[in-house]
Amino acid sequence: QVQLVESGGGLVQPGGSLRLSCAASGSIFSPNVMAWYRQAPGKQRELVATSTSGGSTAYVNSVKGRFTISRDNAKKTVYLQMNSLKSEDTAVYYCKFQAGGSTYWGQGTQVTVSS
Repeated sequence: QVQLVESGGGLVQPGGSLRLSCAASGSIFSPNVMAWYRQAPGKQRELVATSTSGGSTAYVNSVKGRFTISRDNAKKTVYLQMNSLKSEDTAVYYCKFQAGGSTYWGQGTQVTVSS
């Protein structure tokens, strides 16, 4: 069993930055994929960025060049550095962990970009 706890959300002005963290507890197997999703009000949950245990990363087009996903395997933590935030980035951000055919989700953290 894996538990995920996100943190780092909050209110930020347009153009600002936030760093989200997702700490995993439990048995972490490799290979695995850790990812960030987001869900804005009235919209479907969308994939934002992924990070594999092999070192690959990928991003949705709308955040390329602004967001960076990284991980610290020793701390079993994945991060999402978000720069140049826009109002359309406002959403609940969720962390997901996949390994061995199992998928786990965090509880989500609210990010609000507003002046």
